[in-house]
Amino acid sequence: MAMKTTHRAVCCQCKKTKGTLICDECSKDFCPKHMIEHVDDLCEQLNKTDDQFNQFKLQIEEQLVKPETHELMKEIDNWERESIEKIQKMANDIRQELSSCLISFIDDLNAKFRHLTEQFIQCRTEENIINSNIQFFNEELNLLKNTLHKPPFFKILYKSRIFIKRIRLTKNTPFLRSLTLNTNTRWKKNGVIIAGGNGRGDAMNQLSQPWGLYVDDDQTVYIADCGNNRIVQYKCGSKTGRIMTGGNEVGCRPDQLISPKDVIIDNDRDNLIICDTINKRIVQWPRRNGKNGETIISNVGCCGLAIDDNGSLYIVDLMKHEVKQYCMGEDEGIVVAGGNGQGNRLDQLNSPTYAFVDRDHSVYVTDHNNHRVMKWMKGAKQGIVVAGGQGEGNSLAQLSNPYGIFVDQSDSIYVVDCSNARIMCWHQGATQGSVIAGGNGHGNRSNQLSCPVGLSFDREGNLYVSENGNQRVLKFNIDQS
Repeated sequence: MAMKTTHRAVCCQCKKTKGTLICDECSKDFCPKHMIEHVDDLCEQLNKTDDQFNQFKLQIEEQLVKPETHELMKEIDNWERESIEKIQKMANDIRQELSSCLISFIDDLNAKFRHLTEQFIQCRTEENIINSNIQFFNEELNLLKNTLHKPPFFKILYKSRIFIKRIRLTKNTPFLRSLTLNTNTRWKKNGVIIAGGNGRGDAMNQLSQPWGLYVDDDQTVYIADCGNNRIVQYKCGSKTGRIMTGGNEVGCRPDQLISPKDVIIDNDRDNLIICDTINKRIVQWPRRNGKNGETIISNVGCCGLAIDDNGSLYIVDLMKHEVKQYCMGEDEGIVVAGGNGQGNRLDQLNSPTYAFVDRDHSVYVTDHNNHRVMKWMKGAKQGIVVAGGQGEGNSLAQLSNPYGIFVDQSDSIYVVDCSNARIMCWHQGATQGSVIAGGNGHGNRSNQLSCPVGLSFDREGNLYVSENGNQRVLKFNIDQS
């Protein structure tokens, strides 16, 4: 540190002027006494800095020898401890929930077993044993055994998350995937209007070009009211609907939709998943008290939606002639059907509209302009024709511009045959279908349809159909007679 004498400045400490010195480092003036104190203070600060250097050198050397002592390692330890605690708590919660559910389930199963036992004892008492009876009792008993070990309404789902797999119990596996309708099931020829039917408009008792629809466990119907840019809900027995999303004019804000073509429900998260077609996005919207939607997938020419047991979404891209699977939380999908350009080969689609995913994750697609339904097995490079495919026409072996689709547990296919104004059923392996609703020409009578698009079933097997031409949704009840 350099310093020089000045006789004109005053000491910054005592204000004396005689023999003051200026410090070149800090440019302050000091008398001789305070200059000595200033130098001592600087030396003390220098020693402290030297100590800090030495301490930091020791810390570096320690980290080189023991990297496990680093602060970031402690963060990982904390994450591990907190994650284990959360997993243990979640597992205990699921165990308690499952235990409570199983009691009711097993009680019901036991009642069925007692009834079957009574039938068996009565049959033996009457000595009326024949081969068909033995086969019947064996089949029913095996069914109960399988149901006990693999209850159809309970499944443990593992939801992928970063570093951790989240485990949760899903009750009441969506009935649409567990519904079985046998070859003898029939529906009444006349449908009942359960939504719209009051002309085209935006009043709460009207619809405008309804497309896809979804029926909840309690027979509440959710409708993609395309022309009104909204999703509406109709409670069972209600004459008027309620706007769930959209209906706020045309736009791309989080609270707006443009021409939504389909809606499904993600029961795990209690969300509506909406195909916001013109905005080229998939929107997730809370089913209860939702104010705005959240875009979860962008830049997709979406028309139809489906969801599997793992929560993966399947999006029908009308413009790219393909169906993509998106795992929940991801914005990059993989092609599971089509994707080889527009065409009619078995590895191609032509303007697909709707899809259904079965329990084996096979994808059924309504191949609109090819007038057929295609089934793509999981991982397959090409599909197989399971309905139609005989050119456009109105014979029982043909389809004309199919839209909505559903497949039950026996692999029977139910499809909207739009241009023929009818709903068709194709049983597994059949070379032709049968008409289960409509088929009486285009019209607005209760036994007619006009440009039907969407279809769905409730847990009792009643059929719901949305009609573009009549601006309504019809319900065809199962014929119990």
